[in-house]
Amino acid sequence: MSNIAKVLSRRQDRGEGVGTNKKSIPFNKQNYQSLKQECLAKKALFCDPTFPAEPSSLGYDQLGEQSSKTRGVQWKRPKELYSNPQFIVDGATRTDICQGALGDCWLLAAIASLTLKNEFLERVVPHGQSFSENYAGIFHFQFWQFGEWVDVVIDDRLPTKDGKLLFVHSAEGSEFWSALLEKAYAKLNGSYEALTGGRATEGFEDFTGGIAESYKLSKAPPHLFKLMQKALMLKSLMACSISSSSQDTEAKTSLKLVKLHAYSITGAKEVHSYGRLVQLVRIRNPWGRVEWIGPWSDNSTEWNSVQPEEKAKLVYSAEDGEFWMAYSDFIQQFSRLDICNQTPDALSNATVSRWNYSQFEGDWRVGSTAGGCKENKATFCSNPQFVIKLEEEDDDPYDGEDGCTILVGLMQKDFRKDKRIGRKPNAIGFTIYKVPDKLKGRNNIHLGPDVLLHQQSTAQSKPFTCQREAIERFKLPPSEYVIIPSTYEPHCNGRFILRVFTEKEAAASPMDMEISAYVEKVNSSFTNIQYISDSDVEPHFKQLFNQFAGNDSEVSVYELKQILDSVIFKRTDVKTDGFSMETCRHIISLLDRNGSGKLGSVEFHILWIKIQKYLEVFKKHDKDNSGTMSSHEMRDAVKEAGFQLNNDVLQVIISRFANQQYTIDFDSFVGCLIRLEMLFKMFKVFNKKNTGKIELDILQWLCLALS
Repeated sequence: MSNIAKVLSRRQDRGEGVGTNKKSIPFNKQNYQSLKQECLAKKALFCDPTFPAEPSSLGYDQLGEQSSKTRGVQWKRPKELYSNPQFIVDGATRTDICQGALGDCWLLAAIASLTLKNEFLERVVPHGQSFSENYAGIFHFQFWQFGEWVDVVIDDRLPTKDGKLLFVHSAEGSEFWSALLEKAYAKLNGSYEALTGGRATEGFEDFTGGIAESYKLSKAPPHLFKLMQKALMLKSLMACSISSSSQDTEAKTSLKLVKLHAYSITGAKEVHSYGRLVQLVRIRNPWGRVEWIGPWSDNSTEWNSVQPEEKAKLVYSAEDGEFWMAYSDFIQQFSRLDICNQTPDALSNATVSRWNYSQFEGDWRVGSTAGGCKENKATFCSNPQFVIKLEEEDDDPYDGEDGCTILVGLMQKDFRKDKRIGRKPNAIGFTIYKVPDKLKGRNNIHLGPDVLLHQQSTAQSKPFTCQREAIERFKLPPSEYVIIPSTYEPHCNGRFILRVFTEKEAAASPMDMEISAYVEKVNSSFTNIQYISDSDVEPHFKQLFNQFAGNDSEVSVYELKQILDSVIFKRTDVKTDGFSMETCRHIISLLDRNGSGKLGSVEFHILWIKIQKYLEVFKKHDKDNSGTMSSHEMRDAVKEAGFQLNNDVLQVIISRFANQQYTIDFDSFVGCLIRLEMLFKMFKVFNKKNTGKIELDILQWLCLALS
């Protein structure tokens, strides 16, 4: 229950801007300013109890306590290594980042690209940190994590061996911002070892909040140059690199390009040369030196064919690490291109073009919303659904084709933390369907088998991936679409973030039922329950009731359980363990008209009519005649009984009323419906102004919750 409260509270906070870069969430509930002031007042250096200077923070396997790699490791503060350590010297640059004994080059490549964009770097590395003024051995950094920005506090004790930093270090030995940044990121992911192996795109996203695409340049799409131009216009972060095999002995190519090194792309232009257009790409080596010496490099003869006024716009000759090369050479010389598209809030300049952006949180829960891929016909439709309305086509499409560009990213949460406990990531992906014309304009529905199993999908992600994120770019005609994220196999728990980027404004939202109850309407369809009197109770029913009722002609909770069990145990078409005392108490709470805590014959007759209706619904949704109902049938079953519920409520119901096999027996089904009716009636009593919200004091809350 406390976890549900946390989830609902976080959603409320999100609506108030908590989790943005400006209102980041303190990781592990550690507030940087409070902790720092506390240390300064005590004149003590901060020691982080949540990421201690112990073997557990290093790793769990290759860097575990018994590993030879961690033998002799000592944790030291920068002031124990240098007499005058610096946080940042002359700004953050690529040379501040040198890899240590950890396989996290992917992370270092991302940090290197980050140093080229100050507005992005400043979101990650807050100002005002140093080893001199108000030094207390405490630092903090901010990272984007699964849809929200978190502020990670660390102490400055760093792992060393033989007096040298074990992991990331600066070429300028006394500079420590990069080593401290790596430690904060390790803490966020559980340990240093959790950072082993990854992709630069993962770092791009965690440092900017953007969504990153990757292209193998050996299989470059035909319009990639135009796409790069558009990405630059949208202020996307772009990096490229050259792969290297184990047989390679040279760190550089013959034309002075560095292998296994992150370059930044800063321009893409077309120039006139000898009467034809040539596509050029501007690339920057973060070292500020070592440049390409092939065609279109600084001062190469190709520039003589370009008119002076055109040449002047391109700034083509300076020994600054930045150079031009033909796009045709670019896709031959480089192996990989990464593009990190930015969210609108990352761009400070209001005049630049920007993506339209939507983000949603969700989860796959066994028994309710973990339906698996579309091959799993019995459960696929129970997956979460999200609708997007594409109305405007792109301006100046990069590929010459009309349509609406949409970039979809599905990310599974806690990807690296799960590695520590040996949990394998889910294989994830998504499918996109066109919304049928008759259902367009509605987001308060949940598409079922009648639509999803009888209609071809419009698009889908590539084969399901066990990576942290599945990302695809599509060009779709204007229309309404539903995106269905899923795991490949059904019945897999997981949490996810779904992000959708579009070039034009596009309304997007969860596609789910509105919560409502129409029990009275359902009741009236089989009898007018509201107006049953004593004269309506049939004689044989009174006889049954009187067998169990006491001298007061009412049945207590114990007697009610006896009656219900005696009847239901005689049936062979439903499975049950008998009605629980809790269910019987809820029944009396719902139907007791005079507050006696018991049921009279009229009230019991009303209950009996309800149970007959519930039995009819239950048997209809017991598809295999097993006497139980699959939890995936609950959405439709409770709807037929008079309740329209969304995924959040269904997940709570399944965790509360389903058994270990995720089936629901009849007494649990009745208990669920009785509880729902009681909760809706309570809410209605307090929702006097029909606003859909109620306010309770502590007394009212406790009395209602305990009733």
